[in-house]
Amino acid sequence: MSASAAKVSRKENSNHDAGDETSEKEQQEAIEHIDEVQNEIDRLNEQASEEILKVEQKYNKLRQPFFQKRSELIAKIPNFWVTTFVNHPQVSALLGEEDEEALHYLSKVEVTEFEDIKSGYRIDFSFDENPYFENKVLSKEFNVNEGGDPVSKSTEIKWKAGKDLTKRSGQTPNKAGKKRQHEEPESFFTWFTDHSDAGADELGEVIKDDIWPNPLQYYLVPDMEDEEGEDDEEEDEEGLEDIDEGEEEEGEDEDGEGEDGEDDGEDD
Repeated sequence: MSASAAKVSRKENSNHDAGDETSEKEQQEAIEHIDEVQNEIDRLNEQASEEILKVEQKYNKLRQPFFQKRSELIAKIPNFWVTTFVNHPQVSALLGEEDEEALHYLSKVEVTEFEDIKSGYRIDFSFDENPYFENKVLSKEFNVNEGGDPVSKSTEIKWKAGKDLTKRSGQTPNKAGKKRQHEEPESFFTWFTDHSDAGADELGEVIKDDIWPNPLQYYLVPDMEDEEGEDDEEEDEEGLEDIDEGEEEEGEDEDGEGEDGEDDGEDD
């Protein structure tokens, strides 16, 4: 290698190293700026959460008179809540026939979100006098403890003698449960004693977020079994019509053949 070529090579390597150092420095600066921008985004997100919480609190208060009015109107409809639960696909899967019988005495359901919302909510079930338990109201409450962990607590059910549904294994599933192929469900009322995972209580969330905002949509769901029966009847009727039409066509064909035979005889 000539001296001039060696000088050029050293110069290129020097430029390359300097370029790498500049690139690394720019990247590090970019990362620091990204971190600063991200902190601003996080600050705005936190501020937005606080604003959203204030809006939710405001509208929760505005909704209360309408919830109260709705409850008064629902009270005029017999079996409103048991029908709503039976028609709900997730809740119905938890109901045995005896649960459904007990829920016929359910007169009122009410969901109360605590003032700051994030701390939790309570679901109250009001019952008429019934042969199953002494309680007039059964409640389950979800909140956050001092350590920030979700916890729940509920009313102790005072069962009447021989009526504790939580101790009866192998309940017969209700009709909705059969349609969804759920066999031998635990009693719906075991939910009041289950505090194993308060942060992921599916039934509580379904009642609070799906049923409570608009229970009427589930009360009005038509009985799927009746609809299936009607569809079967329509199919049977269509099948009979097809058979009748086929028999009529065969009869016409036979008549036509007979007439042709008579004409041939006359020609002879």
